Amino acid sequence: MTVVRPVAYWINLVNELRKHPRETEWIEFKHNNSKPDEIGEQISALANSALLCGRPNAYLLWGIDDESHNIVGTSFSPSSSKIGNEELENWLLQLLHPKVHFRFLKITVDEIPLVILEIPKASQHPVRFKGEGFIRVGSYVKKLKEFPEKERMLWRLFDATPFESHIAAENIATEDVLKFLDYPSYFQLLEQPLPENRDQILEALKNDALIARTDSNHWNLLNQGAILFARQLSDFKFLKRKTVRVIQYGNNDRLKTKREFECTKGYACGFKELMEIINTYLPTNEITGQALRKNMPAYPPLAIRELVANAIIHQDLFITGVSPLIEIFTDRIEITNPGTPLVDTMRFLDNPPRSRNEALASFMRRIGFCEERGSGVDKVVLQTEKYQLPAPVFEVVGDNVRVILFAPKPMNKMNKEDRIRACYLHACLKYVTHEYMTNTSLRERFGIEPQNSADASRIIKYTQEVGLIHIYDAKSSRKFAKYVPFWVK
Repeated sequence: MTVVRPVAYWINLVNELRKHPRETEWIEFKHNNSKPDEIGEQISALANSALLCGRPNAYLLWGIDDESHNIVGTSFSPSSSKIGNEELENWLLQLLHPKVHFRFLKITVDEIPLVILEIPKASQHPVRFKGEGFIRVGSYVKKLKEFPEKERMLWRLFDATPFESHIAAENIATEDVLKFLDYPSYFQLLEQPLPENRDQILEALKNDALIARTDSNHWNLLNQGAILFARQLSDFKFLKRKTVRVIQYGNNDRLKTKREFECTKGYACGFKELMEIINTYLPTNEITGQALRKNMPAYPPLAIRELVANAIIHQDLFITGVSPLIEIFTDRIEITNPGTPLVDTMRFLDNPPRSRNEALASFMRRIGFCEERGSGVDKVVLQTEKYQLPAPVFEVVGDNVRVILFAPKPMNKMNKEDRIRACYLHACLKYVTHEYMTNTSLRERFGIEPQNSADASRIIKYTQEVGLIHIYDAKSSRKFAKYVPFWVK
């Protein structure tokens, strides 16, 4: 989202920057110095230093005395400055790497001309000018290579800056911030009363790192706030393709679409509606009781909820143009999220979850949308066993993770692969709950009658042959054998 800033914004910014007692690593005051090479080096130094100082932007101001910070005016005009036949701004852009989207602005304060150069913080790589990186040390510009500890810190920050901390929309006026965020949902989901005034609301959102105050006393809407509580994700340029889509097909292929839904709200404020739509699209089974018939969901609601939340939380948000996708077929559900997994799919059930989006995950857990501990996959597997469903599939497809839940299917309709997968996940589930898989427990999982225990034994044998389980105590008799997953030594 692009916000047009009025002149009053820039005047306010100048006055806020002048309040600093001295020049800093991210603020530089000048009178008339307009040497092109020095400006290029300052852009590199200020961009890199802004990141180190945790500032979204750095500023170079002409027309401000660097000692008193009084407004003295300037004769510098960036639009008419040229190097040879090339305009200054274009010349600088060609020599900066990576490209920096700086901007020059000419304003007047009390009829005194000033020039502001706004420089965004470095991202992904240190900013270099003519192949050389620079950094600010106090108010001095130094070569970055002379300060290896600062360069190492820059690279750590590039690796450590999460998606949630990036800016979704910048410099929003105080009176406009709440137009973009569904703030009542924020307080409702946290079970907190709605504050009495706007300032208290903004302070709460700021404390939860959903918004951040700018140097000009305006607000930046952070990705964390926008992606969780946007009234419309399309309001934000880099988030409008992050909407969760639900598609119901008419058969077990993608040839005919019956219904489609796109959740255009933020993930937190739109989650309830999203789950209601999914449950509407899911098939049901008619169960006949002693006196009544009632429709029961064909898939465990708890498992669906956990998998949808996991797809949202564990997606790679830096991948553009893709988002979580829930596809409902007549014989299965496929839930896909962008990004390769940080944990081996064979170890989803026992490994602690690792997320690229820790702040997002933490907030979603706080409001009860997913497991506080563990990945929730154990609940998914437990629910599929309870519903006597085939075991779920966890797979990597290109740069995506896909989970498949299958519709009810009797054991005699399951193929060998289905049975082996179910046996392995059953052994995993037992082990993480401090129990062991046995012939008896596997019979219960598949609904096999005791007199048919040989069927369970064959499934165990198949699963052993492919190396997914082994006997826990080799000295025990086969009748009372306990089995564990392959990763248990």
